[in-house]
Amino acid sequence: MRSRLYFILGSLALLQTFTSGSKIPSFAAQIRDMRHSENAHTKIELASLISRNSSIFSPLDAEWKNETERYMQNINPQVQLSVRPGLEDDVAKIVQYANRRNVPFYAVSRGHALTTSVGKFNGIEIDLRSLNRVHVNSNKSTAWFQGGVYSYEVLNSLWDEGCVSILGPALGGGHGLQQGKHGLTSDHFVNLNVVLANGTAVQVNENSNPDLWWAMRGAGHNFGIVTSFESKIWPDNFKKYFVKIYQFAGNSLDALIEQVNLFQGNGTLDPAWLGNFGLYTINAALSQTEATITWVFIYDGVQAEAEAALKPFDELQPLTADEVSIPYTAINDQIGGAVDGALCEPNKTHIIGTAGLQTYNVTTMRAIYDLYTEKINQHPELGATRVFVEGYSVQGVRSFNSDDSAFPLRDDNILTYFDVKLNSSSDPLIDFATKWRDETIDLWNAGQSDRKPTAYVNYAAGYESLESRYGYDSWRLEKLRKLKGQYDPYNRFAWYNPIIPPQIRY
Repeated sequence: MRSRLYFILGSLALLQTFTSGSKIPSFAAQIRDMRHSENAHTKIELASLISRNSSIFSPLDAEWKNETERYMQNINPQVQLSVRPGLEDDVAKIVQYANRRNVPFYAVSRGHALTTSVGKFNGIEIDLRSLNRVHVNSNKSTAWFQGGVYSYEVLNSLWDEGCVSILGPALGGGHGLQQGKHGLTSDHFVNLNVVLANGTAVQVNENSNPDLWWAMRGAGHNFGIVTSFESKIWPDNFKKYFVKIYQFAGNSLDALIEQVNLFQGNGTLDPAWLGNFGLYTINAALSQTEATITWVFIYDGVQAEAEAALKPFDELQPLTADEVSIPYTAINDQIGGAVDGALCEPNKTHIIGTAGLQTYNVTTMRAIYDLYTEKINQHPELGATRVFVEGYSVQGVRSFNSDDSAFPLRDDNILTYFDVKLNSSSDPLIDFATKWRDETIDLWNAGQSDRKPTAYVNYAAGYESLESRYGYDSWRLEKLRKLKGQYDPYNRFAWYNPIIPPQIRY
């Protein structure tokens, strides 16, 4: 409110300086000009406070479009200024400055946030992408990662050292390919360097700020900005991983899901299987009217063992079956997650939804498939829509006590993800896609009527209940709210799946 008042008072003062013969610009132009002036003043002030290798961008800069580019254009935070700190210490200084000016701040690393709450932000963006260093400690059992590091940067840095890490957005728990052996990403934090809402920099671990240690692992985006963290890593010795990719027609679906349930089990999948992933989407080379079902299996072990275990899938008459042995660094690309691939294409409108499962309901998976076919036949232009499921080994995840961190969903064996991709935030098919999304998520949840709906926080769209994201045990939300009042009483961190809605203070 204070900065809005500055803009209004500044405009009134500007009006008083014009003579009667001057051409007075429109009020909107005056407001815009004053905002640019305010941003220029802020840039000068901030530049005097932070390190010289930092960067500050305003809407007048040529780099602005690049700097504020996002994955989802339909969730559009109002960024007035973007600051890219060059040193970790700069983050605390930026937060302190924003607080003095009573301006909201929001930290990003890559702009991939999916939740609608991000769209309510209006203020200074703290872009962590320059904080991307990885340092492997001499014992090669832990490494330090700065807060803006890309997953692929982690992979490549550790691979050079003969190591791997757990992948995944860590503060929301962090599912990944190594979780069957080692647990979630957040389970293997050793230390977190965190900037709190008041601009104080603290180290957080099981002995230092232990209550915040609990909250950061599962709900961390509500409590602070992690400028760097130390995590356990594991030797890999440059071995190869076996990947097999099947494509099936719709008439194979029921038998396929039954077989996947036998393979996946209910929390019993051997950790040697890093994951199995299913996808419904249109492959025009195979069919333009019916979704092709793709299923990918990834194995850490002897290829002959994997081939024997997958023989039942070979007998289901797949349309195609391809296999490859690749290093760990290539797995993400192989399953469609390349950083420059179609899945990461920026500036698109996405209608997304998610549900957590334990096993697949065959009837439900068939109903979702038939719904997909129905919707695509109505609107063939939506053929890139993805209905995606992720089946992981969870033995490592379940080896940790669920009460010891804020992450509540250790009994979800399967993640689901629905995604319609559109070119414009005003696309006339948004309502159609949203209804399709809701029907699909409702089907997934109805297929497990004995469980309450759950939503992995890193896949959540923002409309899900707090309990589905942060746990149905009443003590969990009570504890999170109490800690929120202690560490962030003014609710500065209210933009990513917030525990407390924006603009609400204690």
